[in-house]
Amino acid sequence: MWKEFKSFAMKGNVLDLAVAVVIGAAFGKIVTSLVADIIMPLIGLISGGIDLQGLQVGSGEAAVKYGSFLQSVVDFFIISFSIFLVVKLASRFRHKETVKVEVVETPAPAPEVVLLTEIRDLLRADKQRQSEN
Repeated sequence: MWKEFKSFAMKGNVLDLAVAVVIGAAFGKIVTSLVADIIMPLIGLISGGIDLQGLQVGSGEAAVKYGSFLQSVVDFFIISFSIFLVVKLASRFRHKETVKVEVVETPAPAPEVVLLTEIRDLLRADKQRQSEN
C-alpha cells in the first residue's frame, strides 16, 4: 500500500497540483492586500473619503458588513482575471507545441495496385451498364 501511495504522490500531476495550491494561496494573500490596502482606499478617496471596508448596516451587535463583501468581490475579480490571463498564455504555448507536428506523406501506391484499381472500376462500370439494359 505504501508503494502505491508513493507512486501516486510522486506523479507529475500531483506535485504540480501541490505547487499550484501553495502558489495560489500566496497569490490570494497578495491580491487581498492589494485590494484592502491600495485599491479600496483609493476608491474611498475618489468617492469622498468613505471607508468602504467599514460600511455596514445594522443595529447593536447584528450588522451586515457589505463593505467587506464588496472588498471580497473585488478580490475575486482580480484573481479570476489573473487566472484567465495565465490560462490564456499557457494555451497559447500549448497550441504552438501542437502545431509543430510533422506531416507524414503517404507513399504513392504501387503501379500494380493502381492497375488493379482501374480494372476493378472498369468491371463495376461494365456491370452497371449491363444491369441498366
